[in-house]
Order: sequence, then C-alpha cells, then structure tokens
Amino acid sequence: MNLIRNYRNWRVYRDTVNELGRLSNRQLHDLGLVRDEIKQVARKGL
Repeated sequence: MNLIRNYRNWRVYRDTVNELGRLSNRQLHDLGLVRDEIKQVARKGL
C-alpha cells in the first residue's frame, strides 16, 4: 500500500509542477507566486 500511495503522491506533485509551469510569469504573479516557488508549492499540496 505504501508503494501505491507514494506513486499517487508523486503523480500529484508532478502534475502540479507541470500545470504551474505552463502558466506565464504574469499568471503566477496573479497567484502570488514566482517561478522559483513552483516545486515548493507542489510539495505543500501533498
């Protein structure tokens, strides 16, 4: 079960990083983020 949960968490993290990465700098700014914070924000989402 741990393996499945870890895989699902990794997928959520990866999908979040990809989605946020597609946004423009202006869109990220509107969300109160800068590009360097994407991975940190994605980790918090887990």
